[in-house]
Amino acid sequence: MKKIIIIGGGPGGLAAGMLLAAEGYNVKLFEKQPYIGGRTSSFSLGAFTFDLGPTILTMPHVLQDIFKSASRRLCDYVNLKEIDPLYTLYFKDFIFQPKKGEVELERQIEEQFPGEGKQFQKFMRDNRKKLNRLLPILENKHDTLSDYMRWRSFRALPEIEMGRSLYEVVSRYFHAEPLRYAFSFHAKYLGMSPWECPGLFSILPFLEHEFGIYHPVGGVNQITKAMADVIAEWGGEVHVNCGVNKILVEGKQAYGVELDNGEKIYGDEVIMNADFAYGMMTLLIEEKRAKYKDSQLAKKKHSCSTFMIYAGLNRELPLGHHNYFFSPNLRKNMVEISQTMEVPKEPSIYMQHASVTDETLAPKGKSTLYILVPVPNNCSNIDWNQEKDSFRQLIWSIIEKQTGIVGLQNELEVEKIITPFDWEQNHFIYEGANFSLSHYLSQLLYFRPHNDFEEIRHLWLVGGGDTPWNRNSTYFRIGQNNHQVNHAVSRKKQ
Repeated sequence: MKKIIIIGGGPGGLAAGMLLAAEGYNVKLFEKQPYIGGRTSSFSLGAFTFDLGPTILTMPHVLQDIFKSASRRLCDYVNLKEIDPLYTLYFKDFIFQPKKGEVELERQIEEQFPGEGKQFQKFMRDNRKKLNRLLPILENKHDTLSDYMRWRSFRALPEIEMGRSLYEVVSRYFHAEPLRYAFSFHAKYLGMSPWECPGLFSILPFLEHEFGIYHPVGGVNQITKAMADVIAEWGGEVHVNCGVNKILVEGKQAYGVELDNGEKIYGDEVIMNADFAYGMMTLLIEEKRAKYKDSQLAKKKHSCSTFMIYAGLNRELPLGHHNYFFSPNLRKNMVEISQTMEVPKEPSIYMQHASVTDETLAPKGKSTLYILVPVPNNCSNIDWNQEKDSFRQLIWSIIEKQTGIVGLQNELEVEKIITPFDWEQNHFIYEGANFSLSHYLSQLLYFRPHNDFEEIRHLWLVGGGDTPWNRNSTYFRIGQNNHQVNHAVSRKKQ
C-alpha cells in the first residue's frame, strides 16, 4: 500500500488526506500545533469561541463534492446557515446592506443609487460568463507554459482583464464610489488593494451574490475538524503536537520526513501543506530548491498582514453577522498598507459578529466580535510591541463611532490580540503575510509554485502561496503515478 506523508493540518492537507485515505492509501498527517486546521481552526477565551482565521464560506457545493469523493456527506458533519443580508457596509455617511437575490439587490441599489440597478444585472451576466471561461483554467494544472496553448486558455484570455485592476473593472459598471467599493473590497480576501488586484478577480463579489455566504454552526473551523474525522474513519492517522523538522531528500526525490523529535518517517509521497515561503526556508535546505533560494523568496511580492482583535462582550449587540467599515480615504489607506508600509491612520475594518447567527459561540445575552484590520506585513519593520496599544484603541474608537454603540470597551469580558509579528512567530507565516504570495498576474497559475514540485519528485504542495489545490493536480496524479522510490533511497531507509 502506497504511504502518503502530509505535513500540516490545514484545509489543503486535510482535503488531500481524506481523498487519498478514502482511496485506500496509508495516510499519515503531522501537525505542529496542538490543534487541527492551521489558520482554519478555533480557540476559546473563557466561554467564548472564535475562528482563528477564515470566517466567510461561499460555493458550498465545492466542499460537498470533496466530501462526496470521499464517500461522505458534508451535511452529516457540518450545519450550514445562509447569511442574509450578506454583510453590512459602513460608509462615512450611510450604511448599505446588500441582500441575497439579484432582483432584491437590484431594487436596493436602484433605491439608494438611482440609475445603477440595471448595471448590477449586467455585472452578474458578464461575470457568470467570465467564471465559465475561467473555470477550465482554474481547475487544471499549469506545470508548463504549453498548458496555455490549449483552446480553453485562448477562450479565457479576454476574461483575464490584462492590465486592469479590480477597481477599474468594477468602475465600468458602477459610477457611485460607494458601489465601486462595495464590489471591490473583496480584494482584501487576497490581501491586496482594489487598485492593485487583477481585474479577473471581479468573480469574487460575483460568487458571493451568485452562491450566497454561509456560516457553519460552530465556525468555519468545523470544516477542517470534519475532514480530520473523515481521514480517521478511513484508517488514516492525524498527529497533532507533532511538527516536521525537515523533508528527507535523496538526489531529487523526497522519501520521507524527520520529525521535531528526531524520528524519521518514510513514505512514497510527501505533501507539504504549509505557507510556501516558510515551508521552503524551514523544511528544505537551499541546495535542494534552486528556484527558491532565501534571497529569491524575499524578492517575491507578498501580501499584507492583519491586526486581529478577538473579543467577548458582556451584552448582546444590534449588529449584523459580517460588517465592513470603510476608511474615509480608502485609497490612501491602501497605499499605507502596500506601498509606504506604515501603520494605517484611518484603517478599514472587517468585523464578524457571529454570535448573532450562532448561539453556540457565546453564552446567552453575550456576544463575540472577530475584528480584522489589514496592515503591512513584517517587511515594514513596524514595532508592534510599541504600536499595539494605540492601534487597538484607534480600532475600538472607529467601531464605536461608526456603529453608534458607545462604551463597547467597558463591556469587554475577554480579549485577545494577534499582530503581524505573532502571525510570523506563532503561526509560521513568512513575514506575517497572512495571504501568502500576492495574486499579481506575474505570480498566478504557471508563475505560482506548482502542486507537483518540479525540483523534487514525489513532493507535492497544497498550502498557502501554491497554485490553488485541485484534484487534477494532486489527488488523481498521486493515484496514477506509482513510481517507487529508487534503490538508493530504499537503501537509505534501511
